[in-house]
Amino acid sequence: MLDAAPDEPQVLEYQEVKSRSVSGVLALISRTFIVQIISFISTLALTIFLDPNIYGIFYLVSSVVNFLAYFSDVGLAAALIQKKEVVTKKDLATTFTVQQILVFLLLLILFLARPLIRSQYNIDQLGMYLLYAMGISLFLSSLKTIPSIMLEREIKFNKLILPQIIETLAFNFVAVFFAWKGFGVTAFTYAVLARGIVGLVTMYIVYPWKPMLGIYRDSLSSLLRFGLPYQANTFLAVLKDDGMTIILTKIIGTTGLGYIGWASRWAGLPLRIVMDNLTKVSFPTFARLQHDKEKLARAVEVSLKYMCLAAFPVLVGMGFFALPLINIIPQYTKWLPALIPLYIYLYNSAWASISTSLTNLLNATGHIKSTFKLMLMWTGLTWITMPFLALKFGFLGVSYAVAIIATSSLVTILLARKYVDFNLLNILKTPLFATLSMSLFLSVFIRYGTSVFNLVTIGIFSATIYFSSVILIEGISFFTNTLNYFKIKHV
Repeated sequence: MLDAAPDEPQVLEYQEVKSRSVSGVLALISRTFIVQIISFISTLALTIFLDPNIYGIFYLVSSVVNFLAYFSDVGLAAALIQKKEVVTKKDLATTFTVQQILVFLLLLILFLARPLIRSQYNIDQLGMYLLYAMGISLFLSSLKTIPSIMLEREIKFNKLILPQIIETLAFNFVAVFFAWKGFGVTAFTYAVLARGIVGLVTMYIVYPWKPMLGIYRDSLSSLLRFGLPYQANTFLAVLKDDGMTIILTKIIGTTGLGYIGWASRWAGLPLRIVMDNLTKVSFPTFARLQHDKEKLARAVEVSLKYMCLAAFPVLVGMGFFALPLINIIPQYTKWLPALIPLYIYLYNSAWASISTSLTNLLNATGHIKSTFKLMLMWTGLTWITMPFLALKFGFLGVSYAVAIIATSSLVTILLARKYVDFNLLNILKTPLFATLSMSLFLSVFIRYGTSVFNLVTIGIFSATIYFSSVILIEGISFFTNTLNYFKIKHV
């Protein structure tokens, strides 16, 4: 008989949840900070060495595989993380086996569909090799699902982060090196394979797990009750993003897609440092606190406040610094057409820093139907506005649609507050006021950013104004209270 999974704790008390959650956030942010700097440098280098068309091909192929990857899971992974009871070996074996069957079927579909994909999007043989590499990477990724799930469920992100660091370093180093050597799209092919191999090996070193095969009806039935509704939401997200990318390529071409991908990549980079890490930790944290509404509301307010304090000034600063940097960096003026999309995607990222956390809250507390309604709304807006505006305005029309869809995130706030009584004013007042103060300074002095030295100086002054504004509103005790909150026990 298969019993509880190894090292699965029976109960995590509130203080332990808090300790592990804060520890997880700090581990994810601090240990990925250098990686994000490397990603920043990598993105800069790749967009210098590669033209928008090649960047667009990578963006398209990634979307095709990501769309297929959705079908590699039926929500079982999320169900394991969200499950209140102890995870059993039956649960692990069932999840692993079902996922491997689905991945095999998807790779077969990808193989059979390759002539259609090549002819429809005019992808050359090198682009097809990238597609094959993405397929192999999908298989390698599926093999590390269970160790990743168990580390997330136990809120041990200090261990989970190591494989992510290693695979990110591998991808960026290989991609930049071969792009520099003039390999074009093949640089991404080698990088994808390197990321998949080193990520898998590192994950099993961090969390050794012997794969188990078997499908158990009771486990499958229990997990699917949460998994299927969750996966339905995921499907809408994939349909909204990667599905639409596949359609848009036929309208705006790979060059236009390259501009959109460039804007989206840069605008999303600040959130990769904070939002992805905080969201990854907050899902199991909210799930563990869902029985206590007061503590849950407090956790939501704290996570959102620090999210906005970190994201808002960076996003606004990028908007002001983008044009001067493009004019200063050699070989970068080719991205000038993507400047307006960048501004709009920055606006979208500001909304995403709030709405993503709140949809995460709804999922973690079991309100899957509410999230499903939100995803229906966003998917509908995407498929109605993007093709229409893309046909009318080209790649700029895609960004106009993004602005419309981002603004609709206001509905997420209203919906989340029906279930958790958090104070939105307490969350937003300091980030908004401090960011506005910084913006007023930048609007006056950014015109003098004609050199790297000047831009660095302006950046230092703007950061000083931002933190001074935070102190003005919150008082110096804010930083003391923050340090006290993040004092944790070693677990």
